[in-house]
Amino acid sequence: MNYILKNIAAIFILSFTIIKGQDMNNELRVVNSVDLKKYIGLWYEIAKIPNRFQKDCKRNTTAIYSFREDGKIKVVNSCMEDDGSIKIAEGVARVADTRTNAKLEVSFVKLLGINLFWGDYWIIGLGDNYEYALVGSPDRKYGWILSRTPKLQQEKLNRISELLKNKGYDISRFEFTLQD
Repeated sequence: MNYILKNIAAIFILSFTIIKGQDMNNELRVVNSVDLKKYIGLWYEIAKIPNRFQKDCKRNTTAIYSFREDGKIKVVNSCMEDDGSIKIAEGVARVADTRTNAKLEVSFVKLLGINLFWGDYWIIGLGDNYEYALVGSPDRKYGWILSRTPKLQQEKLNRISELLKNKGYDISRFEFTLQD
């Protein structure tokens, strides 16, 4: 009987370890550290996973981040629509993980002075000189490739694609953004 209990316990521990290992493999990992002072500024969208809130954006998509007095980050996203008009969305970001500064939350909905509907904005890749950034959400439903310049060299895009694949993203879901 003691032998059977030991085997059941061993199977339980082994099963838990395997399941836990699978969960850890599926966890979206962020970069080790983000210097928000370097991150602030203008970013060009190079590619994205299509989403409902950017469905009208056809080209020249950018994001500008700046510090607010309250310590949060002002977000101004803009893009050009089919008819040539500029669409602008203003929001706010807050740091959700102060240990790394790589997990942020953003909100573009404000009601009576209160931001609602915070979404995950995780920095999962970052160039050594902050020349590019990869942003995603833990469910991998959202993803963006951002750059300080309107275009990235093919060699760098190839490395970014590999990094995204290693992070569990299906690179074929990304569509490139036209930048004039």
